[in-house]
Amino acid sequence: MLKYLLMIVFLTPLCLLSNSWWLIHSLMFLSSFIFMICIYSYCDLNMIGYFFGIDYFSFSLILLSFWICSLMIMASGSVFFSSYHSNIFIFMVLFLLIMLCCSFASLSLLSFYIFFEASLVPTLLLILGWGYQPERLQAGIYLIFYTLFASLPLLLVLFKVYSYINTLYFPLLFDFGSYYFMFYVFMILAFLVKMPMFLVHLWLPKAHVEAPISGSMILAGVLLKLGGYGIFRVMSIISFLGLKFNYFWLSLSLSGGVIVSFICFRQVDLKSLIAYSSVAHMSMVIGGLLTMNWWGCMGSLSLMIGHGLCSSGLFCLSNIIYERLGSRSLLINKGMINLMPSMALWWFLLSSSNMAAPPSLNLIGELSLLNSIMSWSSFSFLVLIFLSFFSAVYTLYMYSYSQHGSYFTGVYTCSLGYLREYHLLFLHWFPLNILCLKSEYFFI
Repeated sequence: MLKYLLMIVFLTPLCLLSNSWWLIHSLMFLSSFIFMICIYSYCDLNMIGYFFGIDYFSFSLILLSFWICSLMIMASGSVFFSSYHSNIFIFMVLFLLIMLCCSFASLSLLSFYIFFEASLVPTLLLILGWGYQPERLQAGIYLIFYTLFASLPLLLVLFKVYSYINTLYFPLLFDFGSYYFMFYVFMILAFLVKMPMFLVHLWLPKAHVEAPISGSMILAGVLLKLGGYGIFRVMSIISFLGLKFNYFWLSLSLSGGVIVSFICFRQVDLKSLIAYSSVAHMSMVIGGLLTMNWWGCMGSLSLMIGHGLCSSGLFCLSNIIYERLGSRSLLINKGMINLMPSMALWWFLLSSSNMAAPPSLNLIGELSLLNSIMSWSSFSFLVLIFLSFFSAVYTLYMYSYSQHGSYFTGVYTCSLGYLREYHLLFLHWFPLNILCLKSEYFFI
């Protein structure tokens, strides 16, 4: 693990060079491929050191972080072409990647917490520095305060765990039994806000709408997955209380997912529609994790990977249109198939993956989550029917509204996509659909 971290750390001085953008971009892809090839066995924490170790769950999420961060640099070509502090921008991306790798690979709960919080800082700076509207300040404050307010109690709980069992090392944690109720709530609340669960999701659409394309990609792609990873890791401490109280969070997040799907129908902003759809998808991930069975944990992993690639690709598409027309409103972005016919294919491919059509990774994830939640309670089929149906409905609404119809007469010219953009979309879509062939990886 250390060699990959050192590789990223030694990439950071390259930011000082004036034209190092594409060099760093290529080296990031190189490190992604090296990381992908150097997978050892993935059942146990056998890539283990004093502080860092990679197991099955972490490997997939670190690889996703590498991949999305490489694609972020690719998508933010406009920052480079307009020379808009591109060196600082790349430094932020690399710093964020270091924080994410450390948080997914840490073996101690405290170091996980520190890196989990530290990943907020570069995200906030990306939103404040390269965001679009003046409201980005408010969005940044929302992001920081929601997450910090929820995760400060977690820090206190970690101190309590340490005083109780004298270690915060993941494999040595054991179930606390019926310790006390607030312990369980504080433990899980930080991760539920990060996911985000319905009722504490308001920071997410705000942050997405104001963030630059790179901020949206990393938010949707990786930062939402930190919450799921954290729940998976701390389940071993709170499983006794979880059996008693998980039904509350589970039913809240699933019914919240249906309500958020209704909110999706009313959106006219492309980015905020995609952001709300991630809340709906994450509600199923929360449901699967809190059932605490094997189907649920592995299904939530595959849905997290699938959703990370898919929603990141959709944000890239909305940004491509935004760079052409200067607007994200569906009222202006109508009939794009007339102006950018080849882009409509990518809209179709990524939208179909978003509604969990085969052969995408989202399908594998959703099927196993359906299995896991139905095995937990057969009555949940009522909510799951609506969730699956509405996810198809709002994705179709987004696709048909933005691609079909007569286009806005104020658009005089609209260039087709660049090779960079097609390449970017291909690198989102290809792993998303090719991993379906390797689905046994997610269910060993």
